[in-house]
Amino acid sequence: MEKQIHNYIDKKTEGIIIKKLRTAGCVFAENEARLLISEAQTLDKLTDMVEQRVTGLPLEHIIGWADFCGIRIEVEQGVFIPRPRTEFLVKQAAFLATPGSIIVDLCCGTGAVGAALAKVIGPIELYATDIDPTSVKCARQNTTFFGGNVYEGDLYHPLPSALHNRVDVLVANAPYVPTDSIELLPQEARKYEKRVALDGGMEGLDVQKRVASEALIWLAPRGYLLVETSHKQAFQTAEILAQNGLNPKVTHCVELDATVVIGTRISRVNKACKYHKSH
Repeated sequence: MEKQIHNYIDKKTEGIIIKKLRTAGCVFAENEARLLISEAQTLDKLTDMVEQRVTGLPLEHIIGWADFCGIRIEVEQGVFIPRPRTEFLVKQAAFLATPGSIIVDLCCGTGAVGAALAKVIGPIELYATDIDPTSVKCARQNTTFFGGNVYEGDLYHPLPSALHNRVDVLVANAPYVPTDSIELLPQEARKYEKRVALDGGMEGLDVQKRVASEALIWLAPRGYLLVETSHKQAFQTAEILAQNGLNPKVTHCVELDATVVIGTRISRVNKACKYHKSH
């Protein structure tokens, strides 16, 4: 069995790695160097990992995991990497749920949101879907411990119909980057993450509209739909939820630069699209 080599790397070698990463544009070169060294099994493997990082491959794809809400989330190459800002989505959803809640995570990616919610809330009935087979594989690995039920398919389509009108909390970190803005994303995203996880259509709202349009079929009375969006798109996202029978509220976290719109199920469509802002 190969042994990890982090105990055998001297400061000089570590310094060389840090310099190489920094030259390649890695902002957190010191932290990344330590992670690569700690994860490498051999010197040859370490050399290969550093070279991959220098060429632009995301750190999480190289080491195979990401830290999200204090959980080690397995991440395979090509899969959307959970972002720190999405921890705000978890926080907002956790506030609205209780142990035993039925929670559905749409566009689940690695399953990070569902896993984090199960850890924070306690025992929940967790369901998750994603259209990408590799993401589904990751999500199953990441939510197995929490009893997650992960399905491959488009949004609600693969969910069991027994969940109709029973879901307490729907969370959706659906793609919301406008198509024309994909080319402006950092190289790590646009080159190494699948476009289906990023592209939200012309205005970035296409998937959000589809999520909202069927929400009432699944939500329990007084159930909630939480959608991560951008600060710029927040009003439009709120309007979409209101047009589909949800009472929207915009929440924003300055520290994480994160925005979540929370829609509460109401008895009829709120055509006036009134919503409240909270910070």
